[in-house]
Amino acid sequence: MRETWLSENQRLVSQDNFGFDLQAVEAATKKHEAIETDIAAYEERVQAVVAVATELEAENYHDIKRINARRDNVLRLWEYLLELLKARRHRLEMNLGLQRVFQEMLYIMDWMDEMKMLLLSQDYGKHLLGVEDLVQKHALVEADIAIQADRVKAVNSNAQKFAIDESGYKPCDPQVIRDRVAHMEFCYQELTQLAAERRARLEESRRLWKFFWEMAEEEGWMREKEQILSLDDCGKDLTGAARLLSQHRALEDEMSGRAAKLHETAREGEEMADAGHFGADRLRERAGEVRAQWAALEALAAARKARLEEACALHQFLVDADDADAWTLDALRVVSSGDLGHDEFSARALAKKHKDAAEEVASYRPALDALHEQARALPPQHADSEDVKGRLAGIEERYAEVAELTRLRKQALNDALAFYKMQSEAEACEVWIDEKQQWLDQLEIPEKLEDLEVIQHRFESLEPETNNQASRIAVVNQIARQLIHNGHPSEKDIKAQQDKLNTRWSQFRELVDRKKELLQSALGVQNYHLDCNETKSWIREKTKVIESTQELGNDLTGVMALQRKLTGMERDLAAIEDKLGDLKGEAGRLAEEHPDQATAITGQLAEIAAVWEEMKETLRAREESLGEASKLQGFLRDLDDFQAWLSRTQTAIASEDMPNTLAEAEKLLAQHEAIKNEIRNYEEDYQKMRDMGEMVTRGQTDAQYMFLRQRLQALDTGWNELHKMWENRQNLLSQSHAYQLFLRDTKQAEAFLNNQEYVLAHTEMPTTLEAAEAAIKKQEDFMTTMDANEEKINGVVEAGRRLASDGNINAEKIQEKVASIDDRHKKNREAAVELLMRLKDNRDLQKFLQDCQELNLWINEKMLTAQDMSYDEARNLHSKWLKHQAFMAELQSNKEWLDKIDKEGKQLVSEKPELEEVVRENLASLQKQWEELESTTQTKAQRLFDANKAELFTQSCADLDKWLGGLEGQIQSDDYGKDLTSVNILLKKQQMLESQVEVRQREVVELQSQAVALSQEGGDTEEVDGQRQLVEQKFQELLEPLLKRKNLLMASREIHQFNRDVEDEFLWAEERMPIATSTDHGHNLQTVQLLIKKNQTLQKEIQGHQPRFDDIFERSQAIVGDPEQSPSAEPIRARLADLQALWGQLMAEADKRHGRLEEAHKAQQYYFDAAEAEAWMSEQELYMMSEEKAKDEQSSVAMLKKHQILEQAVEDYAEAVHQLSKTSRGLVAAGHPESERIGMRQSQVDKLYAGLKDLSEERRGKLDERFRLFQLNREVDDLEQWIAEREVVAGSHELGQDYEHVTMLQERFREFARDTGTIGQERVDAVNRMADELINAGHADAATVAEWKDGLNEAWADLLELIDTRTQILAASYELHKFYHDAKEILGRVLDKHKRLPEELGRDQNTVETLQRMHTAFEHDIQALGTQVKQLQEDAARLQSAYAGDKADDIQRREGEVLEAWRSLLEACDGRRARLLDTGDKFRFFSMVRDLMLWMEDVIRLIEAQEKPRDVSSVELLMNNHQGIKAEIDARNDSFTACIELGKSLLARKHYASEEIKEKLLQLTDKRKEMIDKWEDRWEWLRLILEVHQFSRDAGVAEAWLLGQEPYLSSQVAGQSVDEVEKLIKRHEAFEKSAATWEERFSALERLTTLELLEVRRQQEEEERRRKPPSPEPVAQDGEREGEQVTQNGLSSDQDSPRDGVDGGEIVNGVAERSSKEPSPIPSPTSSRKTKGSQSSTLPAKGQDSPSAQLEGLLHRKHEFEGHNKKASNRSWHNVYCVINNHEMGFYKDNKNASQGIPYHNEIPISLRDAVCEVATDYKKKKHVFKLKVTDGNEYLFQAKDDEDMNTWIQAIQNASMGSASSEKSEITPSNQSTPASSRAHTLPASVTMTTESSPGKREKDKEKDKEKRFSIFSKKKQ
Repeated sequence: MRETWLSENQRLVSQDNFGFDLQAVEAATKKHEAIETDIAAYEERVQAVVAVATELEAENYHDIKRINARRDNVLRLWEYLLELLKARRHRLEMNLGLQRVFQEMLYIMDWMDEMKMLLLSQDYGKHLLGVEDLVQKHALVEADIAIQADRVKAVNSNAQKFAIDESGYKPCDPQVIRDRVAHMEFCYQELTQLAAERRARLEESRRLWKFFWEMAEEEGWMREKEQILSLDDCGKDLTGAARLLSQHRALEDEMSGRAAKLHETAREGEEMADAGHFGADRLRERAGEVRAQWAALEALAAARKARLEEACALHQFLVDADDADAWTLDALRVVSSGDLGHDEFSARALAKKHKDAAEEVASYRPALDALHEQARALPPQHADSEDVKGRLAGIEERYAEVAELTRLRKQALNDALAFYKMQSEAEACEVWIDEKQQWLDQLEIPEKLEDLEVIQHRFESLEPETNNQASRIAVVNQIARQLIHNGHPSEKDIKAQQDKLNTRWSQFRELVDRKKELLQSALGVQNYHLDCNETKSWIREKTKVIESTQELGNDLTGVMALQRKLTGMERDLAAIEDKLGDLKGEAGRLAEEHPDQATAITGQLAEIAAVWEEMKETLRAREESLGEASKLQGFLRDLDDFQAWLSRTQTAIASEDMPNTLAEAEKLLAQHEAIKNEIRNYEEDYQKMRDMGEMVTRGQTDAQYMFLRQRLQALDTGWNELHKMWENRQNLLSQSHAYQLFLRDTKQAEAFLNNQEYVLAHTEMPTTLEAAEAAIKKQEDFMTTMDANEEKINGVVEAGRRLASDGNINAEKIQEKVASIDDRHKKNREAAVELLMRLKDNRDLQKFLQDCQELNLWINEKMLTAQDMSYDEARNLHSKWLKHQAFMAELQSNKEWLDKIDKEGKQLVSEKPELEEVVRENLASLQKQWEELESTTQTKAQRLFDANKAELFTQSCADLDKWLGGLEGQIQSDDYGKDLTSVNILLKKQQMLESQVEVRQREVVELQSQAVALSQEGGDTEEVDGQRQLVEQKFQELLEPLLKRKNLLMASREIHQFNRDVEDEFLWAEERMPIATSTDHGHNLQTVQLLIKKNQTLQKEIQGHQPRFDDIFERSQAIVGDPEQSPSAEPIRARLADLQALWGQLMAEADKRHGRLEEAHKAQQYYFDAAEAEAWMSEQELYMMSEEKAKDEQSSVAMLKKHQILEQAVEDYAEAVHQLSKTSRGLVAAGHPESERIGMRQSQVDKLYAGLKDLSEERRGKLDERFRLFQLNREVDDLEQWIAEREVVAGSHELGQDYEHVTMLQERFREFARDTGTIGQERVDAVNRMADELINAGHADAATVAEWKDGLNEAWADLLELIDTRTQILAASYELHKFYHDAKEILGRVLDKHKRLPEELGRDQNTVETLQRMHTAFEHDIQALGTQVKQLQEDAARLQSAYAGDKADDIQRREGEVLEAWRSLLEACDGRRARLLDTGDKFRFFSMVRDLMLWMEDVIRLIEAQEKPRDVSSVELLMNNHQGIKAEIDARNDSFTACIELGKSLLARKHYASEEIKEKLLQLTDKRKEMIDKWEDRWEWLRLILEVHQFSRDAGVAEAWLLGQEPYLSSQVAGQSVDEVEKLIKRHEAFEKSAATWEERFSALERLTTLELLEVRRQQEEEERRRKPPSPEPVAQDGEREGEQVTQNGLSSDQDSPRDGVDGGEIVNGVAERSSKEPSPIPSPTSSRKTKGSQSSTLPAKGQDSPSAQLEGLLHRKHEFEGHNKKASNRSWHNVYCVINNHEMGFYKDNKNASQGIPYHNEIPISLRDAVCEVATDYKKKKHVFKLKVTDGNEYLFQAKDDEDMNTWIQAIQNASMGSASSEKSEITPSNQSTPASSRAHTLPASVTMTTESSPGKREKDKEKDKEKRFSIFSKKKQ
């Protein structure tokens, strides 16, 4: 049956009828899932078949092979069916996936078709909002299309998976899939393109409608503004007009703001139209309309703005005019006051007020001018109105009145003030004079000197007072004169008061002078006596001094001392002698003034003379007594005098005073020259002293003589230096003098330039011809002045450039001045030329305008004549006609004037286009006036002629006839002139006649027209024609004689002119002949050049005169060839021949003289060049031979540069010398007359040049040597100065105020030291090299150079030492401040970290883990802080050893603060880590408990949900399942162990949630106990049921066997034959054997089952309880049960803390175990077969206290291996706190963490069981190292502090390892009833190790034991 079903299902599964659409495939999938469900349900039947076959095989079924074959066939078919099912499932899934992809493609294609229809819509909006809506919708469509892109890609990628050409099942043809994918890609691309096209069209539509919308908005705004701008309201007053104008300006601003936008919008519309927009025509039309409207709006705005501005201007003018009227009335009231004050104070106050009023009046003038400007700026209709003009005239009139009154009042107030001031000053002066005069009148001259001095002092104080009063009196006189001059009304009183005051003052001055003379005379007498007494005392003192020199003069020392004393004595004697002379003169004067005291005066003088003679006698005697010493004394005195003079002179020369003006420069030069003269005068004295000094010191070895020799040497040095200093000072002063001269010339030139610039800037264009010509003349004169000044300016410029090139000390200033002057001069020249051109242009314009004006005036004048129509009277008609004819002739002749002006105007326009407008305007005006004049003239002529034609004709004919008669007489004259002048006069008369003939000819022509007119009127025609013909005939007959006379006059003039020209040529040639034949060739180059110029001028004159000469000869040919002139031809020919000969001679002589002058010029040019070369070389030679030495580097550089320039000049001059030589050779070779002299001169030049070059090289060497010395000196000085400056910095005691300051100082000083080291060493090395070079080169001052070098090196070494010292000091200060800074920063960071340490502990495991990670990161962060703290401790220790006192205490204090904060942070951090660990362990524990509780509930449900078995096989199946549950429980033992251990550790750590943990732990234990009990109960029940079913099965089998044997045994067949009997016997024997076999089975059936034994035991116990008396044990048991119940539900009330409970006993795997010392449990009744082994425990026995740590302390640890043959990842050494406890070794950071139970880096303790600890002999890097190897492969190295410590740790570890092993052995020793179950893990609970043979007695014992263990979790309090 099973095989048939499997075969049918295989056929069903093999079919692939999936369908070709998604619905069919999904239906096939559901059908397949039903098939899979059916087949899965059939698996139990297959398994049942297998189970039956297994059971049959177990029962040894006889046909088991067939059964197994059928079983295997069923299993094979089953497996094949499953494979087919799986394959079909795979194919079905592929078809389903492909159909889903196809379905998705169909959906996408449908969506694309919808989108295409939407995108192909032609709706682009009818207005802007519609377009915006369409754009937004299209944006959504595009977003959908973009989103569909990913969908298309996903579908295509999914479809491509089915289109791979690989072997295997393919749900569809791959090509079909590819085609569909390509089609969908094409459709999507088409859709994207359509979307882009529609987007573009929508954008164009939006731009179009936006343009229309903006245009409509602008149009509406413009219509609104047009209404505003069309208003006529311009305001009724200024405020209204201003408000309207402000509004209009705001409107204009708004328009300007909108204009750009409007034009931009219009431009965008036009651009759209140009780009081919579909609405192009509408765009252009709309843009044009809006532009036109905008233009109209702008025009309206401009017109309204003009109206408003005009209204504002008018109202403003009226307001300002009102203000002006009001002000003038106020001012008039103020200035018309007549109050002038009553005294000086009131007058001054009034004057001050009036001054303010006058200033106000003057300052108001611009306001009136502005008012006029406003009036002129008004529109013409307002400006020309009577109201405006009347207002202005009235204001001006009142203002003029106010100004005049102001002036008059000011004059009156000034006069009053002056009068009052004069009166007060005069009264004060008179009071003072009265007071002083009274004192002088009472004054008596005393005789005592003291009283005289008092009086003199009072007179001295009187003098300044007198001067002050004199100035006051002068002021009074001045005021009086001014008042009299101004015509003051009180003129007489003023004059009288002035005279009175002057008289009093004159008298007072005379009195003062008399008293002063008396006083001075008395003082002179007393001072004379005092001087006489002082002089006598002075002379006596000097006499004593002379007498005190008796002991001196015996040796040089004495002589020198005597010389010093006598030197001072001589000066004093000279002063005394001068004093005596003064006293003599004073005595004579006083004796004359005071005859009464003459005797006393002369007596004093006689006493002084006696004392003076006595002193002179003493001195003379002393000098005679000295002898030779006097000579030495004189020498020393002269030496001292000379040295003093030398010092003074050097000081004077060394003065650095520089002149600031030319006068100072000349003065200093004169003084310097005087010093030179003085030096020359002292030169003889210097030589004498040198000779005398050599004579005195020759052969002397005394120290004083050596000192004297040194003084003489110093004197020589000083003398030489004096000359050098004078030369240097002379050079400096010369340059300064030249500079001052240049400045003087510069000031003059700048004055010229300033004047020129002023004139050029203030020249205006004149407006008349005369002014224009005057301006041109003035400008030409100005330019002539400029030309005259140009030479001076150029001289200044050249002088400045020469000074700069010569190296003047002020070269830069000079160059700046020169550049400025030159630039200004050029600009002025250009400006002057430009101004002259403009003036000339203006002159031309003014000339043209004047001509136009003159012609205009002439035309106007003639117009008046032409317009005169007073020709009605016939009597004067003819004269008027004649006048009019003359007038017309005059007009015709002046027509050229007009043409000339027109030509000039056109030429002026062509030359100066800027004048075109003015010129053309004048020309047009003139042309118009001229045409009017001609028209008027013609009209008048016609009217005159028409008035009386016949009379006019007759009169005209008579006048012409009369004129022709006079003309005929003039023509017949034979006078053709006697000379050229008379001929010219006759020709002028002839020209006048010809002009008259031309006028008369026009009259004749006019007669013809008049005759025609008369004939037309019917007059006497024949008479008229006869008169006319007669006049015409006479006129024609006179024309030919007139022409003939003109020709004769022309011929006469030509002959006379020719004779005049010939005579002029003779005179000209004769005048030039002496010059051409001169033999003067000049004596020098200048005269030769002058003669050559004259000769060239002569030749040019001859050449220029040649055309005139040729013209004369040409004319002579014409005259000579004329036959009419044949009589005079011969004289003309002879004269011409003489002229030609003279002309040829003149030309020849001029050429000859030119050749001679050229030769002379060459020679003189050579001599001049040679002399110049010799002079230049001589000058340079003098400079080269100069012994002048530079006194400093600047002068040496200047001298060196100057010498280089000279050297270059010498080198450059070689070309000049060579050129001279070449010139001389050329002249000699050409045979010049002075060849010998030229050759000698050239040789002298060559020798001089060679010597100059040698001198130049020699001086160059000296200057280089001197320059290098000064350069070295400068370098040394600069470097020493630099070193000194650096030493100031290096020696600074600034150590910084804080860390930043000291860091900055250290950085700066480090940079300073680096710069100093690099720069300084380079400079020192450079200076040393320079010094070594100079020393090695043998410099004259090598010793000085060496001294400089040594001093510099010492200074450099000192600087380096200072830098090192400063560096060390700064480093120490830096360390100290850095410590302070680090301490402060670390303290701040520590406190900040402490503040940032959170208090949150988390809500669940995840948050706790997050907080732990954060805390770990926090701890990692503070590790660096710990390093810094440690470094701070090291720094503090180092600094404390370096500092003492307050510094050390401060360092220690700061260190303590940081360490205290750090310890606080660590404690807080450790505390938080512990709390987080506790919280994490708590939540982890709760999580584990929750998971285990849920799992146990599931297990309990599973145990309770099992069905009841029906037979042995089902029982065995249930037992197998139950054993599976047991295996799962056993697998969970580790989880239980970990959870309980975790809870135990939390309780051991005194966790803050200990109560809750205890509760959870008890719940877990109870739940586990309940689960195990449930399992055991179920297991016991299953065992019992199995035993019952086995018994039932065995009993059934036995019963079946018995029933099967009963027929055999009850059979009475005994056999009928032997064979049968034998068979029966054999059969019976077989039966007996079988019965014997079954006997054992029956015995087994007779044994009691477990269920029966339990029942028996229960009955026995009940009987025993009935037999035994009651005991308190049940009460105890009840108490125990009660305690158990309390323990399960919670902690009992009499318990100690959780810690105490843990100490009493510990929980292992949820069950408390007995100690190995307790007796084993009571064996069950079935213990004869199997017993359970005793369980071992890793914990101490119950009732024992947990041992304390065996050893703990700090060790240095290194982790070598973390597994077998696996090195640790971190093998660095760390300090750890190690604790050995309970055969484990834990690691902590320190003792505190060890006490808190916080491991080091969360490391678990390592087990010391079977651990190996020994000394690490193979590790050589550190001492006292031992090695620990643990059984899990970890290996550690530990370093102790010494060998003793190391041995202690090794022994402790070995003891812990050995103790663990012995404990384990004692615990795993089996009992005497051990069974194979003891091979299980010793840590598992007893319930887990139960086997199928566990008995109910054992279970009961275990229950009692569990109760006991449950109570052992917490110890009870002792009573």
